[in-house]
Amino acid sequence: MTKIICAPGSYIQGAGEIKKLASYYQELGTKGAYLMVGHHAYVHNLDDIESSFKDENVPFTSELFGGECSREEVEKHQKQLGECDVVIGIGGGKTLDAAKAVAFYAHMPVIIVPTTASTDAPCSRLSVLYKPNGEFDAYLPLRANPDMVLMDTDIIAHAPVRFLMAGVGDALATYYEAACVKSDALTMPGGHVTKAAFALATLCRDTLFEDALKAKAAVENKVTTKALENIVEANTYLSGLGFESSGLAAAHAIHDALTVIPETHKYLHGEKVAFGTITQLVLEDRSLEEITKVIKFCKACHLPTSFKDLDMENVSDELLLKAATEACSPNDTMANMPFVVTPEDVVAAMKTANTLSATIS
Repeated sequence: MTKIICAPGSYIQGAGEIKKLASYYQELGTKGAYLMVGHHAYVHNLDDIESSFKDENVPFTSELFGGECSREEVEKHQKQLGECDVVIGIGGGKTLDAAKAVAFYAHMPVIIVPTTASTDAPCSRLSVLYKPNGEFDAYLPLRANPDMVLMDTDIIAHAPVRFLMAGVGDALATYYEAACVKSDALTMPGGHVTKAAFALATLCRDTLFEDALKAKAAVENKVTTKALENIVEANTYLSGLGFESSGLAAAHAIHDALTVIPETHKYLHGEKVAFGTITQLVLEDRSLEEITKVIKFCKACHLPTSFKDLDMENVSDELLLKAATEACSPNDTMANMPFVVTPEDVVAAMKTANTLSATIS
């Protein structure tokens, strides 16, 4: 039995790290950095991003990310690389996934610089591709994890708190989706679960329950605390390694299904994953005590727990079933559950989760 655990080449977290970006680039390249920058970072952080390259006279090109991690967007940036020899993705989850995909196809090193702690995507050897209209397209397995992940906690502390809480929603699924431990399914890298990966997933869950609300208060005041540092690590590193090497299951499959429903497109990845996690707990028939704990936690973090929270109150049963059918696609991760799940099971679990949420304050 082959067991695999994956991790980025380096994980760096601290205040002001983005101002050292040119120095980190020079560990990997010499000809020029291709800076692929998300819209928010382009507007608010471009001076800090570019300053170290200018100060150290290091060649670079800055390009704005188009907003959707689609095949079309990836191909556009591939054509613009020129002589650059390292791709640097700077921004939110879709920017980072697109940067990883560009580097993958160009056979280049990649540095990932999240400006929020909103997903567990930064550390993984995976890009999630979407169609230009925002619907889920496919998972793109990559050859390796990023060469470097750089987290500037000053920037994260000044980002909207909603992004941090979306990261909590994404990270919350990590422990509960480690269903590969029970089903002995293959994880994303194609191996079986290691004890180390499951330990990271467990630590991730425990850190969220202990520090998420304290970190939320810190970001609301635009300050960095130990709790925020812990949640940045949990959302990014613990969840990133935990999900990749312990497996995805129902929660992310349900997220992918929700992208079929237009009303949910304005919600962040982790917000939809949070509802997917609650739905997975219902599918598994977990104890009412455990489901109640997770729903109360999500509500305290302002994460969706009901159809109303996702603007889905008026979605037809036909569309719910269509979405649930996508969740059970052979190309998605529902098959990692330790029992067979049908589209009808998914609809029933979503409706039950929705009703339970209304009874829990």
